[in-house]
Amino acid sequence: MKNTASKKIVQELLAHAEVEINGNNPWDIQVHQEDFYQRVLSEGTLGLGESYMDGWWDCDQIDVLFYKLIMAELHTKVRRKGLLWEVVKARLFNLQSRKRALRDIQSHYDVGNDLYQKMLDKRMVYTCAYWKDANNLDEAQEAKLDLVCRKVGLQPGQKVLDIGCGWGSWAKYAAEKYGVEVVGVTLAEEQVKLGQELCQGLPVEIRLQDYRDVEGRFDHIVAIGVFEHIGPRNYRTFMQKSSELLADDGLLLVHTIGAPKVVRYPDPWSKKYIFPNAVLPAAQQIIEASQPFFLFEDWHNFGSYYDQTCMAWYENLQPHWEELSDRYDERFQRMWNYYLLHNAGASARSRKNNLWQIVFSKKGVPGGYESVR
Repeated sequence: MKNTASKKIVQELLAHAEVEINGNNPWDIQVHQEDFYQRVLSEGTLGLGESYMDGWWDCDQIDVLFYKLIMAELHTKVRRKGLLWEVVKARLFNLQSRKRALRDIQSHYDVGNDLYQKMLDKRMVYTCAYWKDANNLDEAQEAKLDLVCRKVGLQPGQKVLDIGCGWGSWAKYAAEKYGVEVVGVTLAEEQVKLGQELCQGLPVEIRLQDYRDVEGRFDHIVAIGVFEHIGPRNYRTFMQKSSELLADDGLLLVHTIGAPKVVRYPDPWSKKYIFPNAVLPAAQQIIEASQPFFLFEDWHNFGSYYDQTCMAWYENLQPHWEELSDRYDERFQRMWNYYLLHNAGASARSRKNNLWQIVFSKKGVPGGYESVR
C-alpha cells in the first residue's frame, strides 16, 4: 500500500513536467524497483540520484528529463531529508576551511587523470567552453582560454597567478601564445603531477598550494572554475588575498558558475558524490566581498554554453567506459553520467545557474576598460 500511494504522488508530480512513468518518450522514467517512489519522496534529490546509481530506474534522455523537471519547478515540491541540518551546518561552520578544502578538492579532481583525459578536450580544460564561433569542443575551449588572455590584456614577459589551475591548461596556453610566466596553484595532487608534465619546458610552475599561502606580486590573476569551491565565508579572504598579490595596475578575472540567488546549502546528492561542500556564489555575495578591494570592470554571462560543454563531455566519455571499467565500476559510471546530464539539463539549459566571467581592477583602468567578447 505504501508503494502504491507513493507511486501515485510521484506520477502526479511528474505529470506537471509532462513526464510519465514507463512511458514511450525518451525523457520518461523507466522504473525497475517499486521502492523507488518512497525513496524519492523521503530522500528527495539524494534519493533520486542514488536510486539511479543503484539501477532502480533508467531514462534515455536524462538531460531532457531534468530540464523538464526544473522548468516545472518540481524541486520545490519534494521534501528533502535532512535539509534543516544542512542549512544549520552551512551557517555555523566554515565548510571550506583549509583542511576541508584540501579533502574536498582531492575527492573530485584526484578521481583519476585517465577519466578526465577521455572526457575533456585535448588541452584538458575542465570548465565551461566558449562556443560563440566554435564548431567542436577543442575549438570552444581554446576560444575560452584565449578570451581570458585577452580580457586581462596579457603582454609578453608578464607574470600571472592562476588560482585553481587544474592541469595547467590556461597556464600552458598563455605561456605558449602570449609569452608570459605563470604560477599555477591547486590542491589536487594528480593535477599537479600531470600539469607539471604537460607544461614542461615552459615558464610555468604548477604548485600543490592553497592560494592563501601564495606570496609575491603578479601582473594579473586568473581564477577559472575555483570560486565555486571557495565558500561564502571565504569570499572576502579570497578578494583580500588577490588584492595583496595583484599589481596596482593589474586585473583579476574570476570565471565561475553563479547562482541566481544566495545558496545556503549545496544539493545533497552533488555534495555527497561530486563536489563536497561546493557552493555556487550569488552576484550580491561577489559584489559585497569585492567592494573593499576592487572595482568592477566587466561582467560577462555565457551560462547557456555550459549545456553544450557538459553534453560534449558526456559524448566524449561514452565510447571509453569499457576500457575504463577496471577502475570505474558500473555504479560509478552511472553516477558520472548522471552528473554530466543533470548539469546540462537542470543547471545550464534551464538557466537555473549562470556562468560568469568577471573582471576586476584595483584602481580602475585609465580611460576605461573595453569589454572583450
